[in-house]
Amino acid sequence: MPLALLALAIGAFGIGTTEFVIMGLLPQVAGDFGVSIPTAGLLVTGYALGVVVGAPVMTVLGTKVSRKRMLMLLMSLFIAGNLLSAVAPAFAIMLIGRVVASLAHGAFFGIGSVVAAELVAPHKKAGAIAMMFTGLTVANVVGVPLGTLIGQHVGWRVTFAIVAALGVVGLVGVAKLVPEMPRPEGVHLRHELAAFKNAQVLLAMAMTVLGFGGVFAAITYIAPMMTHIAGFADGSVTWLLVLFGLGMVGGNLIGGKFADRALMPMLYVSLGALAVVLALFTLTAHNKIAAAVTIALIGALGFATVPPLQKRVLDQAHGAPTLASAVNIGAFNLGNALSAWLGGIVIAAGYDYTAPNWVGAALAAAALVLAVLSAALERRAGVHGTVVASGKPAGQQTPVHH
Repeated sequence: MPLALLALAIGAFGIGTTEFVIMGLLPQVAGDFGVSIPTAGLLVTGYALGVVVGAPVMTVLGTKVSRKRMLMLLMSLFIAGNLLSAVAPAFAIMLIGRVVASLAHGAFFGIGSVVAAELVAPHKKAGAIAMMFTGLTVANVVGVPLGTLIGQHVGWRVTFAIVAALGVVGLVGVAKLVPEMPRPEGVHLRHELAAFKNAQVLLAMAMTVLGFGGVFAAITYIAPMMTHIAGFADGSVTWLLVLFGLGMVGGNLIGGKFADRALMPMLYVSLGALAVVLALFTLTAHNKIAAAVTIALIGALGFATVPPLQKRVLDQAHGAPTLASAVNIGAFNLGNALSAWLGGIVIAAGYDYTAPNWVGAALAAAALVLAVLSAALERRAGVHGTVVASGKPAGQQTPVHH
């Protein structure tokens, strides 16, 4: 794998850390600014919505410059947002800093996915995408727990200053290691937008929202579920999230490897198994060891879907993949926001903290149904294409005369 992928992975590590570390630092941030925990939660919501909006907007703005230069500009934006968060004198300023940092998120992963895929041979594309996303998954194993620890003992502002420094390392890495890639000739915004007329692109994005939403329906409420239902101490939640992160790393690499060999079967297996494991989590959540194993499995199965889904969008939006790729990253965050909201609804309705797992199982199962439908439509289109090309039904042979 080219060294340029390491630079992309470092940028992804910084982005992954800043996205998730805030969840463990909400009490400290709320206390410092004198706001309630739900108000401080806007720092999570604001970031997620910034990704959803920023992904297409920043990608469209980036169509006028080379992909390498755009990646550098996005890392600069990420650094500025985290520095603003680190020095924010008021809560509103920190919220602005979070949104500024989030604007880089979707476009960085979207453009980065296209660059990663172009750096390697065709049969290694999903693996290259997975390598970049490894930075995001490792952030959950190393960056988030360390950032939370530093924030709790030294101060949350130090955490965000360190994340900004990671951004500087990522920026230098992109500048030094990512080769200059000329913008594809003849590709304009209308070509990029045309990808969204393709039903297969929209189906892949819907699979992303529902499949990854299934994961976050459970993980958003992991702290109360593990402390109230499984009986873990509050301090154990950090290590349970490390298990989740380790699962993510393994699942991401496995998903990348097998997606290059058999993309749709990989999606069937990972989405189907994810639905089953999420449903079983309503039972395993009552036992500490079983709960810990299940959390790791959810991370693995959830992230095993990421490289194949991202590659599916790139394949179906061929010719103009950049905007579709970035919007698909926004779709992951839309899934996070949707599932967290639905999980909150079932808890508010009076069900216990395991109830969001049923929501997650239903979302993953719906994603599996869409995957089967997508493949069926593709087969049908292939048969139709054969008929059009030959003028005869598929399978009808023209006699050969010697």
